[in-house]
Amino acid sequence: MSDTSKGIPQEQLPSQEIHPPPMPVINLGHLSLDDPTVRSRVVNDIAKACRDLGYFQVISHGISQSVMDGAIEAASEFFKLPNEIKKEYASDDIRQPVRYDTSSKDGISMSRAFLKHYAHPLCDWLQYWPQQPPIYRQAVSSLKKEYMAKYAVEVRVVALKLMEAILEGLGIGKEYMHEKFEEGLQLLSVNCYPKVSQSDTSIGLAAHSDYGLLTILLTSCQGLEVVDRSSNSWKVVQQLPHALHVHVGDHMEVLSNGRIKTVVHRAVLNPQEARISLASIHGFALHEKVSSAKELVDEENPQKYKESSFNDFLEHLTANMDNRQRNFLESLRM
Repeated sequence: MSDTSKGIPQEQLPSQEIHPPPMPVINLGHLSLDDPTVRSRVVNDIAKACRDLGYFQVISHGISQSVMDGAIEAASEFFKLPNEIKKEYASDDIRQPVRYDTSSKDGISMSRAFLKHYAHPLCDWLQYWPQQPPIYRQAVSSLKKEYMAKYAVEVRVVALKLMEAILEGLGIGKEYMHEKFEEGLQLLSVNCYPKVSQSDTSIGLAAHSDYGLLTILLTSCQGLEVVDRSSNSWKVVQQLPHALHVHVGDHMEVLSNGRIKTVVHRAVLNPQEARISLASIHGFALHEKVSSAKELVDEENPQKYKESSFNDFLEHLTANMDNRQRNFLESLRM
């Protein structure tokens, strides 16, 4: 789920073909080491990446390559289905537990098809997931491969580890609102972008920020770009082997009282091949309000944002269907 970013230059920004200097790459496995010095260094690296950029990549995250490949395969097979099957999940109601659509209706999709569905708690939502292709919902033991459900569970574990490190880096402790994060929402936005051609737009998904606390992205090939705040230009995100891309969302900016800024990003079409991306968006439960942590509010740093929930975000989208430039985060600023 995403929101257009009012006031952010989009196609007017210059674009770079490579990200200089290289994007931060965090070895997440070091968070689990017994050495407190190593853990502290990793937490500091994550804190710096969040504060300075709002995005980074993680390796040694604990998800096997076969699970990642299986999730991409399941997504790809879904988008290859006949249109009449995919359209069974089509809806204009953004509150549906599963929703399929193509470009033009959401105001920021320029050239993509997408499937959005909830993934946590998995036992509550799995029944709504597509039954076709059969590999989408579950592992096929005869093939000894895991698919979308396995990936959804494992990427959430990564998200919880990252949230602990980010909270620790903010100085409010990794146990801050632990239960609310444990019980929180996970939304999978599964996207298919066509191969670019001379007659097509080069933009698959226009500039936007994600509503939630944290987004973890798995992609089949290069195509993600982020706004680099230091140069005010688009930067191409590296496609590193076995890495996951991480960026913070609107609610992370709210929770940190502006110490961490949401990330504006877009998807560009790949000239060599069609692209699959799986965005796992993590936040509090539907009606649970996110507010600025009181530990980060004082006389010198007064509260900068109103509290809000994912339900408030959905109401914002519904109320502004004809005004997509009205940004959700801007509506929260005090």
